[in-house]
Amino acid sequence: MQKMAIPALNAAGPASPTTHPLEPRPDLPARRVAAARTKASWTWAGRSLWAWPFPLAVLALWQLSAIWGWVPEQVLPPPAAVFKVFGELLASGELWGHLRISMVRVFAGFGIGLSLGLLLGGAMGLSPTFRDYVFPLFKAFSQVPVIGWLPVLILVVGIDEALKFLLIAKAALVPVAINTCQGIQNVPNRLVEVARVYGFTRWQMLRKVVFPAATAPIWNGVRYGLTHAWLALVVVELLASSEGIGFLIVYGRQLFQLDVVLAAVLAVGIVGFVIDKLLAVSEAWLLRWRKPGL
Repeated sequence: MQKMAIPALNAAGPASPTTHPLEPRPDLPARRVAAARTKASWTWAGRSLWAWPFPLAVLALWQLSAIWGWVPEQVLPPPAAVFKVFGELLASGELWGHLRISMVRVFAGFGIGLSLGLLLGGAMGLSPTFRDYVFPLFKAFSQVPVIGWLPVLILVVGIDEALKFLLIAKAALVPVAINTCQGIQNVPNRLVEVARVYGFTRWQMLRKVVFPAATAPIWNGVRYGLTHAWLALVVVELLASSEGIGFLIVYGRQLFQLDVVLAAVLAVGIVGFVIDKLLAVSEAWLLRWRKPGL
């Protein structure tokens, strides 16, 4: 069908601010993009400011409890003592050593869970028959927490590194597989129909339509999977480890050094926050082709 052009109502020259509203505005998309970016920047700045009052209030309450003796220092050390121990652990290299061991474990286990989750979620999303057979068993598997598999895996693989890798992989696999499956299933039908009209092969359909449309939910699954893997790592090291950041927490508790425990917990929170922010930046780069506001 031939597209009907809108006749120019201002024959004297290019469009001016007084142009009839039905006449095309070439600069309008750029204006909208700029406005959307400005609005997003202000929204991000506002959310960042609103995120500070609550943690600062908690820190102030913590300091007041130490000054006025609401809680004994043996139970809740003052913030200055915790930050001092945190700096000492960093300076001595002890904290870096435990973090390095923990990071190797979490990325090894996460790599296994990510690979299996993408394969399993992709298969369930692309094949309804496969999903009908596998999804009920997978759902039951996902309902069992990581700790629930600990006794069984100890009997099978012992308490060495393989145990930690498998438990971390299980924690990462579930959100990656679920988000991958849902992302592929929720690809708009109109995109698939247009691709069929153009005669796309199955591989072209996957590469140019399905996977780009499902990138955002898949990446959300990756973010959740890495977060769950980091949390599972700490839990596993609390129960079965002689080194790592989780072991440092247990070691401080056994010696009743609560400042060491809180310093290790602070390190866990900082590392988890940094990982999540790096994944958010990576997501923005992967989805940079999307228009702002969509």
